[in-house]
Order: sequence, then structure tokens, then C-alpha cells
Amino acid sequence: MTSTPSSTVERAFEAALYAETDTALDTGASLLAADPAADDELARRGREFVATAWRRGWQPADVVRIVRRELDEVHVRLVSALIRAQTPDDGPRGPRWTAQLDELGAEAAETAEATGTPPRTDRFSHATTVLELYRLLLRLPALEPLDEPRRRPASAPGAGSRMLTRIRALLAKAEATGFPDEAEALSAKAQELMARHSIDEALLAARAPSPDAPGACRIGVEAPYEQAKAVLLDAVATANHCRSVWNEPLGFSTVVGFEADLEAVELLYTSLLVQATTAMTKAETAQRAGGRKRTKTFRQSFLAAYAHRIGTRLATAAETQVTDDLLPVLASREVAVTTHTDRMFPETTTTRLRGVNDEAGWTEGAQAADRAQVGARPRLP
Repeated sequence: MTSTPSSTVERAFEAALYAETDTALDTGASLLAADPAADDELARRGREFVATAWRRGWQPADVVRIVRRELDEVHVRLVSALIRAQTPDDGPRGPRWTAQLDELGAEAAETAEATGTPPRTDRFSHATTVLELYRLLLRLPALEPLDEPRRRPASAPGAGSRMLTRIRALLAKAEATGFPDEAEALSAKAQELMARHSIDEALLAARAPSPDAPGACRIGVEAPYEQAKAVLLDAVATANHCRSVWNEPLGFSTVVGFEADLEAVELLYTSLLVQATTAMTKAETAQRAGGRKRTKTFRQSFLAAYAHRIGTRLATAAETQVTDDLLPVLASREVAVTTHTDRMFPETTTTRLRGVNDEAGWTEGAQAADRAQVGARPRLP
């Protein structure tokens, strides 16, 4: 009986994808390496795995993030190529999905420019890489589907984009400067613009015949010290009228809110995390100069204190600096966000920070949070 590309792939999958051992993986890779005619069928199956991930609630950035976390860069390049190849069959998905695809394309172009043509590998090594990736894709669990936030038509086209461009520029300067006072002033200005952007969006939506509705996005919360980072993200989300739910096993938090607020959370969290890491490195260097060696407990406590202190400051600002005329509008949006979160996550649990027992780390982290303070929400005229 003549072997077909489809039967070769089936036998390779049966040998490798449903078994844990390296021997099984080697067997499947050997079958594929010996049959070049199976390459097109193998690539087609890969696109099917990607499409299945979409049906399970995953998005392009989620898949790339889990592959980067669990496997190697060669697997990341492979899954990125599969995602781009699958795109024509996906249909329109919304602006956030499109932005993720654009980022994948830009990252692939930057990698190609930096590294040139990837080195050729033998067929067996390539087949092993493919099967390792497919085995991971096959076992991805189902996630809560994300709704793209519905938005009212913009009254001033491009105004939101210009505002976010200014915010990004301010935060980039805050991250780059070596002067704490300057970083504080830049971060404060960025938060002021975020608050103004959010309030403007809320008021315009309240006046519109068809107001927008909350949606959700996923933000990576990577090791190490991921618990403290998740707390920091939750603090930023809460201050910006969003809710955050952490998925520890898969390394991300889902943030639920209105679009303008989701954008603010992504920007501010990323910037504060960069500033926290910079401050932590400097503080740790000073500790080592004094003869200290226990860096892991210092870092864990530093980031935990930083997250706690930032959360306290943002919560105070959110509670005390909103004018009375805004309360009904913001309250209705809070209800909408909470309802949407409860629908997506009917069962959640709380957790306590672990491993926070270093006094010096806690003190340094709290002081760094004070230096990275964000500005007050502006009152409407």
C-alpha cells in the first residue's frame, strides 16, 4: 500500500502528539523527516490547530505568549508564521485583534532584519520543532471569550489616538530618565491625561444615543514575582474603573472595562512596571554594596510593597478627586463593568501575597512607589 502525505501526518501525530515521551516525539519526527511530500499537509494541520485555539477563546498575543513561555524562540517564529498564514481565513475580528496581528508582523520583520535568514536545519530537527509546537497547541485549555469593546462614533476623529500618543511619549520619557523627580512629573502628567481621556469618553458616551459597552483584554503577567505584578496590575485597573482577574497557571490577567480605560491600564501598568524594575535594580545594587546577598527575598518584598503603595495612592485619588456631577456617569459604568466581569468569571477566588518577609525590600519598594506617584484626576471646569 502506498503511503500518502495525510497518512504520514496521521501516523506521526499518533506517535508524538498524544504521548509524553521523547522516544514518541523522535518516532513522529522521523516519519515526517522521511516524507517531504507531507510538508504541505503538516502546515495545513498547523493552521487548523491555530483556528481551534481561536475557537477556544485564545487570541494571537495569547498564543505567542504561551509558546514563548513554554518553548523556545524557534517555536515562536513558527507559530507566528502559522498565525499569519491563517489570517486570510479568519475574517474581521476587531481592532484589538488586528493590532495584535500587526505587532506580530512588525516583530517578525524586526527579527528578520536583526538576524538575517534563519539557519537551515535538518528535516528531523524541524519536524521535532513542529511536533513540539503542535503538542502544546493541542493541549491549550478553553478560555473565556473576549468581547471587543463597542465604541460610539468618534466626535473628533483621531482625537483619542493623539491623546494616547502623547501619553505614550510621556511614559517613555519617564521610563528613560535617570532623575526621580523628572520621572514623577512625567508620570503625573501622563496620569492626568489618562484621567481626562477617560472622563471625556464617559461623558460623551452618556450623551450618545448608543453608548459604548465594556469589553476585555488580556495582559501578560510574567515570572518572576508574578504575584506582586498581578497585584500592581489590579491596582492600576481598579483606579481606572476596570476589573482584573489573574490566571496564574497561564501567566496573564484579564482586564474588563471600557476601551479608553483598557488602553490607559495597559499603558500605565507597563510604565510603572518598567519604573519599578529600574528602581529595584538600583536599590538592590546599593544593598549588595553594603554586603547583602539575599536578593530574591529583597526583590519579592520590594515589588510587593511597590504594588501595595501604588494601589493605596491610586485608590485614594479615585475616591476623593471625582466631582459630584461625574458620580452618576461613573457609577453606571462601574455597574456595567462589574456585571460584565461577573458574567465572564462567575467563580473567582482571592489569594494572599506569598514570600513577603524582607523589611529592607518592603521599605525600598514603598519609597520607590512614592517616587513614581501618579497625578490626581483633574476636576472638570
